[in-house]
Amino acid sequence: MGRLTTRTPVTRISLNDGDFAVRRRADTLVVEEPLEIRILGEALTVTMRTPGHDLELAAGFLVSEGVIATSGDLRSAIHCGGPGTGPAAATPLLTIGPAAVGTPASTENTYNVLDIALAPGLEPLVTDIARNFYTTSSCGVCGTSSIEAIEKQSRYDVATDAAAVDAAVITTLPDALRAGQAVFEKTGGLHAAALFDAGSGELLVLREDVGRHNAVDKVIGWAVLEDRLPLTGTVLQVSGRASFELVQKAVMAGIPILSAVSAPSSLAVELAAASGLTLVGFVRGSSMNVYSHPERVRVPAAAEL
Repeated sequence: MGRLTTRTPVTRISLNDGDFAVRRRADTLVVEEPLEIRILGEALTVTMRTPGHDLELAAGFLVSEGVIATSGDLRSAIHCGGPGTGPAAATPLLTIGPAAVGTPASTENTYNVLDIALAPGLEPLVTDIARNFYTTSSCGVCGTSSIEAIEKQSRYDVATDAAAVDAAVITTLPDALRAGQAVFEKTGGLHAAALFDAGSGELLVLREDVGRHNAVDKVIGWAVLEDRLPLTGTVLQVSGRASFELVQKAVMAGIPILSAVSAPSSLAVELAAASGLTLVGFVRGSSMNVYSHPERVRVPAAAEL
């Protein structure tokens, strides 16, 4: 469906104690390409992503925006040939129930356009979502109004999730995430998100992408297609920082605990606190910072303050 990596020539320069070496070599890069998500032929959004798991990416995005909540909300999905193409240059990805999907034609399929049909009754939501992406951190939104909107829109109440996780388990998650990053090992240029069982620490799914938000959408999309929403009793571990957008996505999918190797933003902490989500940051070595709802993170009795 698409390349995950590509090779390119580079000039390698090494400086050691006044000595130096210059040589040409091949380097592996992660592929970044646009994905246009359409609903019934109408463009909804474009995101830069690493090709692969595109249906999961789209499904997770639609969950994050409050449009769908189960696999039954999706009727069909096709990869179109490219901008300006329609069903005649399409490759079916998913068909649920009666839906017309295109057959491959002579137009080359770039696999960079995904057209989705929703279950009856959901299509009217598309106009609103296309007009107002108020939940993304890149839109310059007002913090208070955004938090209120997500609290009203989410179908799941993470505040009622009784999940708990040992602090010792959380300290192992970044290494488990890194160990599963096959493409990162080749390129060093990829974010990742993984879902773990809070009780056992078992890895449930891991996805990589050039965009941290895309990696999370792919994880949530996997859960949609597996009919596992809401994701009660789980921990979402992400590489990098915890942004408002990632907290939003966790809340919309019913994930009670979000852990990141770097810092959260102030608005991410506000949303986590208001939504009942446990937000953990700076998970490095044997330490971490718990920014909201620390009651879900279990520590030895002697260590409690």
